[in-house]
Amino acid sequence: MTKEATKQVTNEATNQETKEAAKQAGAKVYGNLIGGQWLPALGGKTLLNVNPADHTDVVGEFPASDASDVALAVAAAKKAFSSWRLVPAPKRAEILYRAGQLLAERKEQYAREMTREMGKVLAETRGDVQEAIDEAYYVAGEGRRLFGQTTPSELANKFAMSVRMPVGVIGMIAPWNFPMAIPSWKLFPALVAGNTCIIKPAEDTPLSTYNLVQTLMDAGLPEGVVNIVSGYGPEAGAPLVEHPEVRAISFTGSSAVGSLVAQRAAATFKPVSLEMGGKNAMIVMDDANLELALEGALWGAFGTTGQRCTATSRILLHRAIAAEFSAKLVERARALRVGNGLEAGVEVGPQVNAQQIATSAEYVAIALAEGAKLLTGGKALTEGVFSKGTFFAPTIFGGVTPTMRIAREEVFGPVVALIEFETIEEAIEIANSIDYGLSTSLYSRDVNRAFAAMRDLEAGITYINAPTIGAEVHLPFGGVKKTGNGHREGLGALDFYTTWKSVYVDFSDRLQRAQIDNAE
Repeated sequence: MTKEATKQVTNEATNQETKEAAKQAGAKVYGNLIGGQWLPALGGKTLLNVNPADHTDVVGEFPASDASDVALAVAAAKKAFSSWRLVPAPKRAEILYRAGQLLAERKEQYAREMTREMGKVLAETRGDVQEAIDEAYYVAGEGRRLFGQTTPSELANKFAMSVRMPVGVIGMIAPWNFPMAIPSWKLFPALVAGNTCIIKPAEDTPLSTYNLVQTLMDAGLPEGVVNIVSGYGPEAGAPLVEHPEVRAISFTGSSAVGSLVAQRAAATFKPVSLEMGGKNAMIVMDDANLELALEGALWGAFGTTGQRCTATSRILLHRAIAAEFSAKLVERARALRVGNGLEAGVEVGPQVNAQQIATSAEYVAIALAEGAKLLTGGKALTEGVFSKGTFFAPTIFGGVTPTMRIAREEVFGPVVALIEFETIEEAIEIANSIDYGLSTSLYSRDVNRAFAAMRDLEAGITYINAPTIGAEVHLPFGGVKKTGNGHREGLGALDFYTTWKSVYVDFSDRLQRAQIDNAE
């Protein structure tokens, strides 16, 4: 059974056990957004959105949709496209700008609701909402910058130019770890370009996407331009990918699922933007500011409970400072306060569900079997205040070699591997030796080393004297190798959400034949 199927079975069991309690507690029931109407799934099935810090806290009940719901959403988006594509891009941008203003007004409410459904601490969910605000303002500016080109024609009295055109109906599949920021990365550039959208939020965190889209509607977005179909990947995501009227797919998630998405989309010749996994390395040289590097390591490895594609999951340490750095990192990791992200002082929240806990525990066992040394953590936290949630202790492994699975495979939890090296060349070789290539960082005071790292590290992102997390919306976001397929969020997203049309205007009032010998 695949991890996706295992998670679905687990969630369905949870649904049966807690639906009655949810109804008694008055948990809100949500529908799919299709053509401006909130509708239940045609099959009548639902899924529960449960607080990972407290499973007795049911955030809401959402549709568990299937292909029939997807078909309705596609029809609504196709209908809306005929008029939305004709709205001038600056006017489309004004709606996004108003949405940014509304998001800023609602930031605290949306952040608290996100912490309830996703688990990460309130300071981080505020940042998640802020990223959507930043994206709204940034993309709104692009409404007057959808530039084409003009170029001289090879023929007299002929004008040549190119213009950007919307692609059409776009399908979007979003992850649970940034449940408002990443949907904003996808929706906003697609909308300003004139496309209509169907988004399937992650089943663990649908409410934040609902809040984002409701804000767009409140800002004046016409009915049917954005549609939401919630549900599990096999039942709702796969039909969205395969639907012949969906012209492109934007996917963020695991490399394994991304590969399936790309294969299924290929059958209908639709382009796919894939943003997938990472196994990100932070290199700490012997001349680094160790205090700064320690702060970066803690934030990079355990921020969002390690549940970021950009998480610092490998720390490469120069042998001269490895012992000192490791001891201090372990000491600080043990002092991190784990708990409910809504509580003041909590620094590390829960993992999002039981399947993520199982994955973290599985990789701890693998690392120990391969000879890595457990320096701290390594277990789920289940007693006392942790008994109602899915918590895992911040975990550090020492004695890791570059060939161990813990050094090569994505865990997506609060688990970090320490690897020692002798030279900058060796460190870069280790960093590049994996299948992923999303984010990297180097801590050093040597400008020559910094520029060598920027040139030689195989990744879509490189930080100098900062951890592997912290991307900004106006720069390209994405990676190489098994991390992505060449497309980018942020700067460059408009290239995916538009298609080029070349236009020729002949004002010679006679037939002119290009690519023919026209010498007279």
